[in-house]
Amino acid sequence: MHTALAQPHRPAAALPRTAGALYVLIILCGLSAELLLRGPILDSADTLAAHLPAFRLSLLADLTMILADIALALIFFTLLKPISEPLARAAMVLRLMQAALIAMGLVLLTGAALALPTLPQSAMLLTQIHAAGYDIGLIFFGINSLIMARLLCDAGGVPRLICAGIGVSGLVYIAGGLARLAAPGLGEALQPAYAIPMLSESALALWLLITGRLTRP
Repeated sequence: MHTALAQPHRPAAALPRTAGALYVLIILCGLSAELLLRGPILDSADTLAAHLPAFRLSLLADLTMILADIALALIFFTLLKPISEPLARAAMVLRLMQAALIAMGLVLLTGAALALPTLPQSAMLLTQIHAAGYDIGLIFFGINSLIMARLLCDAGGVPRLICAGIGVSGLVYIAGGLARLAAPGLGEALQPAYAIPMLSESALALWLLITGRLTRP
């Protein structure tokens, strides 16, 4: 029998590298939209009105992030279904659920931009509802992260420290989302913990992008 036929199929490095590139794009767009473009101008309707172009630019960053997230969900499913198809499918659905909630939030933010000239208070209310929806979406993404940590660990191509970081990130996301629903006062106290997801997801993105390895060699 030919050697190539005797070996189990393994994904080419191009697909994990594509996943890494998409992950980097998601991180950059997410941070740009929330921290650089939108976050500093949401204190009041007057501030938002004065920086409306930057606010609209943040909507484009969100749209790019959503499209990249959908593509990444499909790629991860393709890469990880040989490890466990039920878990890979569950992770994909949860990630797509988060993307759907972010897309709904994008609709709210677009409405805020339209309402701002005549209904500034309504515009601010829409941005607050968007923030709540974003955090609720992180509950779904947190469960996704727990499943991904298990799948990545079983796949064997990603360092266990990164896998553990993704798992802990899932707990942080779930805690933050539940705090938004049940104990909003805890939200501020949880903010430092979000450094864990930032570091862990960045490490995973760079690992995939540089090494192109997700499964054991």
